[in-house]
Amino acid sequence: MTPRWPAPVVCRAAVAASMLLFVGATRADEGPGAAAIRGPDVARHVTALADDAFEGREAGTRGGQAAGAYIVDAIAPLGLVPAGDAGTHFQRFGAMRNVLALLPGDDPAVADELVVVGGHYDHVGYGNAVTSNGGVGAIHNGADDNASGAAGLIMIAAALAEAPRRPRRSVVIAWWDGEEKGLLGSTHFLRVRPARLAGLRPVFSLNLDMIGRLRDGRVEVYGSRSGTGFRERLARANTATGLRLVFDWSLVDDSDHYPFIVAGIPSLFLHTGLHEQYHRPDDDTPLVDAEGLARVSRLALQVVLDVADGRTGPPEFRGQCRAESSRRGPGLPVPPAETLPVAPRGVFPPWGIATRVDPAEPRVPVVVAVTRGSPMERGGVRPDDRLMEIAGVPAAGHQAALNRLRGAGRTIDLAVERDGRLFRITAQR
Repeated sequence: MTPRWPAPVVCRAAVAASMLLFVGATRADEGPGAAAIRGPDVARHVTALADDAFEGREAGTRGGQAAGAYIVDAIAPLGLVPAGDAGTHFQRFGAMRNVLALLPGDDPAVADELVVVGGHYDHVGYGNAVTSNGGVGAIHNGADDNASGAAGLIMIAAALAEAPRRPRRSVVIAWWDGEEKGLLGSTHFLRVRPARLAGLRPVFSLNLDMIGRLRDGRVEVYGSRSGTGFRERLARANTATGLRLVFDWSLVDDSDHYPFIVAGIPSLFLHTGLHEQYHRPDDDTPLVDAEGLARVSRLALQVVLDVADGRTGPPEFRGQCRAESSRRGPGLPVPPAETLPVAPRGVFPPWGIATRVDPAEPRVPVVVAVTRGSPMERGGVRPDDRLMEIAGVPAAGHQAALNRLRGAGRTIDLAVERDGRLFRITAQR
C-alpha cells in the first residue's frame, strides 16, 4: 500500500443493553463459508509469504517471482480455472506477474458479469529512500502490507471452491503485482485482460490491503460512495462478523481499488489501518492478528457472495463519489443539507426524529436529529443512524419509511445501521 494518513478513531459513548440489541456475532464458525477461513490457516500463509526467503517480494525480482509461484502452488489444488495467459495463472507484464483464478458463474443470464476480489502480493524488497520509512537495505517482509491480504485471498478462494454450488456471477480472485510501484498490476488488468476473461464484464471490485492488524474490531472502508447501496449491503454482510466499520469518503490512488473507480466500476477497499511498522523491516509475522485477519476475510467473502450470487444485481456506479471525496474528510457524519435533501418538517414529531435522504443510499433514510426525551431517544436512536427496517420490513426508501412511521401505533420496532452493524431498537410513545 502506498502512503496515506490514517483516519482518526472516533470514540462514542456506550448504549445501555436495555435500549439496544446488537444483531450479529463474532464466533468464528458463523456465516456462509466461515468454516473454510480459519486463523491458523491464514497465519500459515502470512508466515510463508513474509519469510526472508522471498526478500521482501519486490515486484519483478526473484523474491517477487517466488512469491507468485507460492500463491499458485497454494491455489492449484482448489480446481479453480487458471485465468492468466496461455492457460496459466500468471498474467505477465514486463518482469511482473498478476496471479488470476476464475470461478465461472452458474447462471447463464449473468455469468458474463465479473466480480473481482483482489489484493497485491508485492512489497518493497530491501527498501530504498522512496519506499522505506526506515531501515533501507534490510529485508522488508511486509507481513501486513500485504501478505495479510494475499493470505486472506487464498482462504477466500478455498471457501468459494469448497462451496456446494457456484454463485450466479463469475468471480475472479486476483493477486496483483507491482502495486508498490504505482498500482501497475490492477491497472494492467483493466487495460489488457487475458483471453479467458475477455468476454466478462467487471461489475464490482473488492480490494484487501493491510487487513492483518485488527484493533478493537475496527475496519476502515473506502469506496462505499462509489456504488449505490454499498453501505446497506455491507451492514447485512457484516451480521455474522460484527466488525465496526468506519466509512471514509476519501478516494486516493493509494491501493488497487482506485483504478477500478477511475474505470467506472464500483469498488470497495477494506483496511485495518496504518501502524508504526508500515514500510519498515519490522512489519513482520508476529505482529499480525491471525484471528482478526480471518474475521475480515470472512466479511470480504460475504460481500463477494452478496454481489456475485444476489438477485438484486451489482451496485450502480456513482461518479459523484470522486467529487464527494475532495470535499469530505474521514470519519465525519452525514453531509449537510445542501447535498442531502431534507425530509419535510414536522414529519415525525410523535417519535422525535428527523431524517434525510442520502443519494448513495436511497433505500435507507439517515437520522439527522433526535429530540431530547423523545421515544426515539429513549429507545436508543442516535443522529447518523440509518433506518434499515421499520416494523420488521425493509425501509425501502424515504417515503416508504415516512408512511410506515406515520401509521405506527404506540410501539415500533426498528433495525438501524450504525458503524456497519445492525441494532434492534424498540421505541414506545
